[in-house]
Amino acid sequence: MSHTVVVYHSGYGHTRKQAEAVAKGAAGIAGASAELVEINAEGQLADGAWEKLDAADAIVFGTPTYMGGPSWQFKRFADASSKAWFTSKWKNKIAAGFTNSASMNGDKVQTLNYLFALSMQQGMVWVGTGMMPANSKAAQRNDVNWLGAFSGAMAQSPSDSSPEEGPLPGDLETARLFGQRVAETAARWNR
Repeated sequence: MSHTVVVYHSGYGHTRKQAEAVAKGAAGIAGASAELVEINAEGQLADGAWEKLDAADAIVFGTPTYMGGPSWQFKRFADASSKAWFTSKWKNKIAAGFTNSASMNGDKVQTLNYLFALSMQQGMVWVGTGMMPANSKAAQRNDVNWLGAFSGAMAQSPSDSSPEEGPLPGDLETARLFGQRVAETAARWNR
């Protein structure tokens, strides 16, 4: 049994859809549960959210990629997590991360590297996607892991798309499978 908390910031709603897919996957295995914790437009969490993170078996970090890195709202949350760091509250928890941007590349890997570094400072155990990329000539845009991410889940939403239009179904399925992998890893880790 594992409990995953997906803590995320979403500027326009696209990353929220990705977060929901991650949580759906994490809650989709027997004995597992998941919940969403949103970082608001001021970079803050709702009352009781820090306690939810402290109690989680796995924490999945999510943020859009803006200008080659996480949103300032996510960064504010990350800086505030130093309170958990001082007492090693998140040490040995499972960690993972995801991001979304308008461009196919958009330097998303820089954001995932930031999330990885945050988890390492917290003493957490990082989980990647574990998915093979869809990189053959027969690959289609809605295939799982079409963006070829390994260190965390990536999604792409055109800058002029509504949250109903993006991320695309293949990116959301990638996020769901990623959430499932995180929950399965947390369950194994906590035996």
